[in-house]
Amino acid sequence: MEVFVELSLIITITTLVSFIMKQLKQPLVVGYILSGILVGPLFLNLLHSTDVIEVFSKLGISILLFIVGLHMNPKIVKEVGSVSLITGVGQVLFTSFFGFILAVLLGLDTVAAMYVAIALTFSSTIIILKLLSDKGDVHSLYGRISVGFLLVQDIIATLILIIVSSVAGAGDMPLSFTLFSVLMKGAFILISLELIKKLVLPKLLEAASDNSELLFIFSLTWGLGCAALFYVLGLSVEIGALISGVVLSSSIYAEEIGSRLRPLRDFFIVLFFVLLGASMTLNSGFTLVLPVLVLSLFVLIGNPIIVVIIMNLLGYHKKTGFQAGLTVAQISEFSLILATLGFNVGHINQEILTMITLVGLITISGSTYLILYSDKIYTLIEKYLSFLELRKNNQSSTGKYAKVDTFIFGFNRVGTTFLDTFKELGYNTGIVDFDPNTLDKLPKRSNYYYGDVADVEFLSELPLGQVKFAISSIKNREANLTVLKHLAERQPKAISIIFAEDVVEAQALYEAGANQVVLPHFVGAEVTAKLIKRVGYSPASFDRKKQEHIKNWS
Repeated sequence: MEVFVELSLIITITTLVSFIMKQLKQPLVVGYILSGILVGPLFLNLLHSTDVIEVFSKLGISILLFIVGLHMNPKIVKEVGSVSLITGVGQVLFTSFFGFILAVLLGLDTVAAMYVAIALTFSSTIIILKLLSDKGDVHSLYGRISVGFLLVQDIIATLILIIVSSVAGAGDMPLSFTLFSVLMKGAFILISLELIKKLVLPKLLEAASDNSELLFIFSLTWGLGCAALFYVLGLSVEIGALISGVVLSSSIYAEEIGSRLRPLRDFFIVLFFVLLGASMTLNSGFTLVLPVLVLSLFVLIGNPIIVVIIMNLLGYHKKTGFQAGLTVAQISEFSLILATLGFNVGHINQEILTMITLVGLITISGSTYLILYSDKIYTLIEKYLSFLELRKNNQSSTGKYAKVDTFIFGFNRVGTTFLDTFKELGYNTGIVDFDPNTLDKLPKRSNYYYGDVADVEFLSELPLGQVKFAISSIKNREANLTVLKHLAERQPKAISIIFAEDVVEAQALYEAGANQVVLPHFVGAEVTAKLIKRVGYSPASFDRKKQEHIKNWS
């Protein structure tokens, strides 16, 4: 009963702190760690049943990594794209290199510096996806690239966890023997799991799929069972949980399994972060202040700079690089799991664990506001970012005095349809985009202008004097308002058609002078409703429509 009361008090305090974090627009993980500090020995000292909570936190990590593994489908890895792969690997290499040098300069020994450097490298996919979703930027150019290189980070983090856990369990054995032993055990397990995956798992999943409770308990059994098997064979529980998820990642039930396990993960992972916060020691006092601040600034400022430079060299606009760079301006749950593992096996002491946790608190809190207000921040520091442009990415194919009848701002979403229409009407069309890959998708002799429409100087260079139509599908209200303002000044007779996300944005665009605002969901619903009225219940008609769409998209 004492454990029950203790857990109840801890969860109650964590809930109250989480409400405060929600009001501050902070990820709840910050509230969990702060709750741990509050209930730990530094303040209320409510945490006594550490053994029980440690088991629960281990369950939380295992389920978390199992779900991460479910999203590591090899097919998705192939779809990441070269820019995400190069940026992800490049950022990991440069951050770990400079992070290691910085940690050594701060007086850390080699092993501790390596842990700190690696911890600074990884960013939280879960937190970033939530923030991008809140902003509506998941499908934006920088959002797609960011999600891609965060996936690359997760894969690299998995490999590092495997190496660290393997070396940790080696004891005094030679490294070569340890690696050989791990490879042999790993090969045996992977071959066994692959055979089970092909011969047994499909039938078991199919048998469990028609009962949600059975699918839930089977998935939990599979994940924890594999983790326990890895532990029995002298390998890491964490890696066992992650690989068990990877094995199921190609299953058609992967998404459903993940969705059913998330509530369980959310509860147990709370206790991991609470225990992490409670284990922090501030006995060192002010000796931690300088290294924590320096390392936090490196993550908040240095990581985005690294990404901006890499993406600039790949041909991307500085704004795209800046916004993508802010998504790596914090350390992740992988970093904290790695630090905890290093502490448990004696590679780092409690002071280093505390240092990494404090850097996590500062960077997760700080990067949240940086991402939420990235557009305003970019406007303030745009001129300074020019110093990071090692390559001038100006791929415009037409001069500013060219005769252009129509402009399409933001090509990738709806550009092809309008380009074909304007061609039929005999109009000379200009394409404006800052995705360097757009040029490869355009017909030859297209009028292409590479740049950011939110940049007033760039807009002033465009030949807008004779424009009849201006179409914008850009998902940025401020950028669209800037386009409308310039059209009103330079060609007030132009017909402007702007795509909007909601009614409030549409009203603002109409007030700014737009001739037509398109709300895709409303238009799609209206067209579909007319189709239903016209053909009624006709599977053949809908199938023909489907084939037309597939043909057009391909």
